[in-house]
Amino acid sequence: MLHKGRQTKAAIVEAALGLASQIGLEGLSIGALAEVTGMSKSGVFAHFGSREELQISVIREYHDRFENEVFYPVLALERGLPRLKALFDNWMLRTSTEIDSGCIYISGAVEFDDRPGPVRDALASTVTAWQTALRRSVEMAQSHGQLDAKADPQQIAFEIHGLILALHYEARFLRNPGAADRARRGFIHICERYTPAASL
Repeated sequence: MLHKGRQTKAAIVEAALGLASQIGLEGLSIGALAEVTGMSKSGVFAHFGSREELQISVIREYHDRFENEVFYPVLALERGLPRLKALFDNWMLRTSTEIDSGCIYISGAVEFDDRPGPVRDALASTVTAWQTALRRSVEMAQSHGQLDAKADPQQIAFEIHGLILALHYEARFLRNPGAADRARRGFIHICERYTPAASL
């Protein structure tokens, strides 16, 4: 019975994730999910207890999938710049698949940037965790002498993150077909700019 309950909850979260990708976290409702899943409102509600908890469950599921697709695959690679480059490539690939469906990190930030509460906290926590992983990858490349050790790793990570945000805006909103190539070139330029002087 417990196993079936978990399966049902997982199916609801799956449907909620698909819905949130299209209409945003704010658009999620117990009623809309009941309609999509063919369940009763009380049946959906019983698994979460509130719309807020449903939204948080979707954020956690999105984050888990993001890490599985973007971060964890690079751990088998050589530490340093090869891992950072693979991280960016995976992130680019993930972003390209979300051009039509939308990115919950980005849409969620727009929806909840000025709305304090558990949903905003959960969203900010997952984004911060990802930014921390990105910064640590930069620091690793610096420790291996592949990026300037004197440079601010947070600044480098900030610039890389900015490329992804620009890619999403250019490709999704402006439908610029050259956005992905510009993002790749931007990443190369960042790496070149922060290459240690002795390596030039």
